Amino acid sequence: MKLLFPLKSHKSDTLTTSQFPSTSTLLIKLLHQTSSPHTPTHLNNLLNTTLHTKNLKHVIQIHAQLITNNYTCLPFLFNNLLNLYAKCGHINQSLHLFSNTHHGFKNIFTWTSLITQLSHFNKPFKALTFFNNMRCTGIFPNHFTFSAILPACAHTMIVTHGEQMHCLIWKHGFKTDVFVGTALVDMYAKCDDMSSAERVFDEMLERSLISWNSMIVGFLQNKFYDRAVGVFRGLLRESSDSPDQVSCSSVLSACANMGGLEFGRQVHGVAVKHGLVTLAYVKNSLMDMYCKCGLFSDAVELFQTIGDSNVVTWNVMIVGCVCNDNFEEACNYFWVMRRKGISPDEASYSSVLHASASLAALDQGTLIHDQIIKSGFIKNECIASSLVTMYAKCGCLGDASRVFEEIEDRNVVCWTAMIAACQQHGCANQVIELFEEMLGEGVKPDYITFVSVLSACSYAGRVEDGFVYFDSMAKVHGMNPGPEHYACMADLLGRAGRLDEAKRFIESMPIKPDSSVWGALLGACGNYGNVKMGREVAEILFELEPENPGNYVLLSNMYARNGMLKEADEVRRMMRVNGVRKEPGCSWIDVKNTTFVFTVHDRSHPRTDEIYGMLTKLEELVKKKGYEPETQFAVNSVEGYKEHNLWHHSEKLALAFGLLALPVGAPIRINKNLRSCGDCHTVMKLASEIFEREIIVRDINRFHRFTNGLCSCGDYW
Repeated sequence: MKLLFPLKSHKSDTLTTSQFPSTSTLLIKLLHQTSSPHTPTHLNNLLNTTLHTKNLKHVIQIHAQLITNNYTCLPFLFNNLLNLYAKCGHINQSLHLFSNTHHGFKNIFTWTSLITQLSHFNKPFKALTFFNNMRCTGIFPNHFTFSAILPACAHTMIVTHGEQMHCLIWKHGFKTDVFVGTALVDMYAKCDDMSSAERVFDEMLERSLISWNSMIVGFLQNKFYDRAVGVFRGLLRESSDSPDQVSCSSVLSACANMGGLEFGRQVHGVAVKHGLVTLAYVKNSLMDMYCKCGLFSDAVELFQTIGDSNVVTWNVMIVGCVCNDNFEEACNYFWVMRRKGISPDEASYSSVLHASASLAALDQGTLIHDQIIKSGFIKNECIASSLVTMYAKCGCLGDASRVFEEIEDRNVVCWTAMIAACQQHGCANQVIELFEEMLGEGVKPDYITFVSVLSACSYAGRVEDGFVYFDSMAKVHGMNPGPEHYACMADLLGRAGRLDEAKRFIESMPIKPDSSVWGALLGACGNYGNVKMGREVAEILFELEPENPGNYVLLSNMYARNGMLKEADEVRRMMRVNGVRKEPGCSWIDVKNTTFVFTVHDRSHPRTDEIYGMLTKLEELVKKKGYEPETQFAVNSVEGYKEHNLWHHSEKLALAFGLLALPVGAPIRINKNLRSCGDCHTVMKLASEIFEREIIVRDINRFHRFTNGLCSCGDYW
C-alpha cells in the first residue's frame, strides 16, 4: 500500500526524521504500518498525532484517506478532522467541510466543536449563526455548547445576546452547572454588566476557582478595584480552593490601580504562602503594584531576584519608572534590556517614547525611532501615535506630522495624538481641520480628543465653534463632559474677555468645579486685570489646593501688574506663613547629545563668561527694538537691581548658550519646568527676529514657537 506521506518526493518536500519533533517521528512510524488497511482507530491515532505538529499537509492527506475509506461519516473522525483544520489556523476549511457534509453526520459534539473554534477565532456572529442553525435542525444544546457560545456573546459586547442565551440556559435546565455559570459570569463582566455578573455568581450553588477568578477579573476590567479586592477576600474566607496566579495577579493589579499598598503587601504574603511568588506572572504583578504605590525600591529588589527575565518583566520596570516620573531611568532600563538581547514589544516602545517625550529628549527619541524601524514596528498604530507625541513634545511638529501622514490605518488614538500635538503648539486652526477630517472618515472622538479641540477653540478665540463642539459631546457622541472640558470652556470665555459670563458658566456646572476650572478663570482675570474677581477666585483655589504655589504667584503677579505692590508682598508673605514654596525655576537645552541645565544667576557652566557676554549683547540689541523691562517679574529683587536680575533668568541663560553653541540658523529648543515669565517671553520674540532663528520654548503649560518676532500663543498663555 502506498504511504500517505512519501519519504521521497520532490526535493523541497523531502521529509526526514531529523526535521520533525518526536511526535512527527511517531507519525512516520504509524504510516509505515502498511501490512493492514487503515482502520478508523488507526486514522484517529494519526489525527491525534498530527494535532501536536499542526502540519496542514498531513491533515489534508489524512482527510484524503478518510474519503478513500468512506470514514467521513464516522462522527468521532469527522469531529477530530474539523478541530484539526481549525487548530492548524484554517477555520475556513473547517467551515467548508462542515457546510458540505450531510446533516445526518452532525451531532451535538460536531456543532459544539465548530462553535468553540469560531469563538476561539473571534468570529462571534458566525458562532451565533451556527448555534441558531443547530437549534433549527432539532439538536438541543448541552452544557458544553452553552459554555462555548457564551464567550462568543461576550465578544460581541452586546449584552442582549448573552441575556437571550441566559434564558435558554434556564429553559434547558443548566442553570446549576458550574461551567455554564462561570461562563455566564465572564460574559456579563465582559459586557460591562457587573450587576448581572454578581447576581449569577451569588446564585451559583457550586463555585470553582475559575468562577472566583472571573469575578475578580471582571471587577478589575470594569475598574471596580475595591470590589475586586472584596471578592479576593471572599475567596480566601469561603472557598476550599487556594488562589492561583490569576487570582493573585488580578487582585494585585486592582491594588496597584487603587493605591492599596497595605492589602497589596498582604497579597504578597498570600503568594509566598501558596508558593506563587516565584511565578513570573505573579512577580511582575507584584513589581507593578509596588511601582504604582510609590515603593519603587521594593520593585527594584524583586526585579533583581528574577534570574531569567522576559520582555514583560522589563516593561513593568520601564512603566514603573515612568509612573514615578523617573524618565531617565526608564530610558536606561530600555537600553539595558536591548543589550541583554531581549527584543522590545509594543509596550516597551510606547513606554520609552513616553519617557523621552517627558524629558523632551529629541536625540533619545530619534534613536528609539531607528530601533522601531529596524524591528518592523513602524506600522503599529499605538507606537506610531507615541512617536507623534514624542516629536511634538520635543518641539518638532513637522516630524510629528510626517509620522502621522505615514500611518495607514489611523484609529482614534492616532488622530488624537496629532490633534493634541497641534494644540500644544498653538496651531488652533489646524486642530479644527484635523478634527473635521477625522469625523469625515467616521472615526469617533474620545474624551481626550475633545479636550484638545476645545482648547484649540479657546486659543483661536472661536467661542461659537467651541460651544457647538461642547454641546455635540452629549447630543451627538453620547459623552458627558468632564472637568477638563469645563475648564476649556471657562478658558474660552475668559480669553475672549467675557469674565462675568465665564464665572456664571462655572457656577451653573452640573458637576462641582475643580481647581482646573477655577484656575482657568484666575488666569483670565490676570490677563484682563480684573483684580476683584481674581482675588475671589484665588480664595477659592487656596481652599481647593492650599499647597499649590502657582495660584499664589498668579495673584501676586496680578497685583504687581496693577501697581498694588503692598498686596503682592502680602501674598508672598502668606506663602511663607503657610509653608508654600515655589519650585526653583530651571531651563535646559540639548546640544550635541548633552543636556545643559541652567538656574537663575547660574555660573556653573564652563562657558559662563561667553554666556553672560552674549546676554549683554542681546540686551543691547533688544533695547534698540524698543524693549522695556517688565520688572514686576523680578521677584524678591532689591529696587534698582530688578532689571539686572531679569537678565539672569534661566531661560535667557539657556537662550544665550544656544546662540553660542548651536549652528547658525538651527532651531533653538529650550525646556522650562515652570510657566514662562512675561519679560522672557518678550525677549524671546525679539531675539527670534534679530537673529532670524526659530526659538521653541516648552514651559509647564504649552509650547511657545517664536518666529519673526511673533509667538504661536498670541501672547496669551
